[in-house]
Amino acid sequence: MEQYLPLIIQLIAGAVGGNAAGAASKNMSLGGVGNTIAGAVGGGVLGQLLQMALPMLSGAGGGGVDVSAMAGNVVGGGVAGAVVTAVIGLIKNKMAAK
Repeated sequence: MEQYLPLIIQLIAGAVGGNAAGAASKNMSLGGVGNTIAGAVGGGVLGQLLQMALPMLSGAGGGGVDVSAMAGNVVGGGVAGAVVTAVIGLIKNKMAAK
């Protein structure tokens, strides 16, 4: 279970980041469920890629919880979720305007 903790954190943080991005600008909003799904997917996928690119985010590897790694997962997942939601929202709204 411990190996899934970073992914769970990134999914939750991504969902929160996606909802924050949708609330910040109605031009980017996909609706509540859409923001949550896009944010969670963005937080999970991009968060995992970020963790592979920056191994320091995965922690020291010893037993227990590394607080700095957890904080990195929260920030990475949240930002990734917000970015993915914003990009998808802008594309969706540009397509709808045509």
